[in-house]
Amino acid sequence: MGRSRFRSGDLPAPVYSPRPTTYRWTMDVLTNVEVVPATPGLWTRLGRVFGPREKNPDSCWCQRFRRHDALNNRTALRREFEESEAPVGLLALVDGEVAGWTRVVPRATLPGILNNRALARLFDDQADAWWVSCFVVRREYRGAGLGVTLLRGAVDWAFESGAAALDGHPVDVAALRRAPAPSAVFTGTLAMFRQAGFTEIARTCPSRPVMRRERNGPPRCSI
Repeated sequence: MGRSRFRSGDLPAPVYSPRPTTYRWTMDVLTNVEVVPATPGLWTRLGRVFGPREKNPDSCWCQRFRRHDALNNRTALRREFEESEAPVGLLALVDGEVAGWTRVVPRATLPGILNNRALARLFDDQADAWWVSCFVVRREYRGAGLGVTLLRGAVDWAFESGAAALDGHPVDVAALRRAPAPSAVFTGTLAMFRQAGFTEIARTCPSRPVMRRERNGPPRCSI
């Protein structure tokens, strides 16, 4: 099985087309929720999602699986917002207020995924496979299912943009010995992915399933 290699700062351009789509759901606790593409005009509002970390340019800022040269993480994400040919993620708006974020992009743009040995053995070099890598929900909106809403939006966005499959690497909380901190489940939880119709295809360790949703597969839902 071939494996792609990237030099720092040498990331491939996305191979998908932007779509001005807005996704809407009604939730049990939150109402008037929209999931929208993270366009450059929303950059100044994104920081609120990160809470106190907004003031720290070297916090993760969703750069864990990316590579860049001589940039702090906040600057790197801002450059992605401004220079990518299509949005690199989605924002959840609750009554117009930014409440959550997820990164969903072609897998080929994430060297940290491609060069992870435990994950690489599971995948071929499918150019049209996408990956949802992280979720951030503001503290005051947690516990209301907003992560699942973001994930459903990610499914729609990826498939409308040409993805053949969307994968993720969440945490199986039930397999842990103790309850994790919110920061430890930034890739999502197994329960979230099941609710959004994903199927487990493998595990890289007892608590880390690899989940997949295929565009042409039968619809699945587990509540």
